[in-house]
Amino acid sequence: MKFTSLLSPVALIAVAVGCATMDNPDRGFVRLTDGKSFNGWTPAKENQATWSMENGAFKAHGDRCHLFYTGALAPFKDFELKVDVMTETNSNGGIYFHSRYQDSGWPKYGFETQVNVSHGDWKKTGSLYDIVNVRSTPAQDKKWWTQHVIVRGSSVTVKIDGQTVMEYTEPAGTQAGKDYTRKLDQGTFALQAHDPKSIVRYKNIRVKRL
Repeated sequence: MKFTSLLSPVALIAVAVGCATMDNPDRGFVRLTDGKSFNGWTPAKENQATWSMENGAFKAHGDRCHLFYTGALAPFKDFELKVDVMTETNSNGGIYFHSRYQDSGWPKYGFETQVNVSHGDWKKTGSLYDIVNVRSTPAQDKKWWTQHVIVRGSSVTVKIDGQTVMEYTEPAGTQAGKDYTRKLDQGTFALQAHDPKSIVRYKNIRVKRL
């Protein structure tokens, strides 16, 4: 049986565009990076030379320094965050959420989602650091992956290229820790430069509020 469309060519194009939009996994996300500059981002005051731009990505290579999102869209509470990440061999990094800018040191506020494929630390990419740690990861060195962090109410989910690697529900009555809060709240994002031997690239940072 021959099928004949009842829609005009213009209508068919509109339907096709609509379907493509519905299938877009980044629909509703807003970019936090322009791929050309550090606009909206501020490094800690220590070791600022650690950070550079390379082919549209933030490149971390040097002594410890954290790069904080300080743009107008912060703070964030419930959200989906996607970051494209690539590590060199034996590199360590991290993506923080519910954090706050600080001049130096390891971020005290919020949580770190680990970035580590082959570094000596056994807590691998996708771990909610020191809360729910994973020993293996689908991420690979020298290949881009998308780290997808979903925070909704008391739950946190981390996906790597669409594969769920970690789920956490914060127990009722959880109190902030003394040295590192690790308590769901609200705040900004931060990227980690961990040590001089690590090389980590972060790009296409986008977020959607929930």
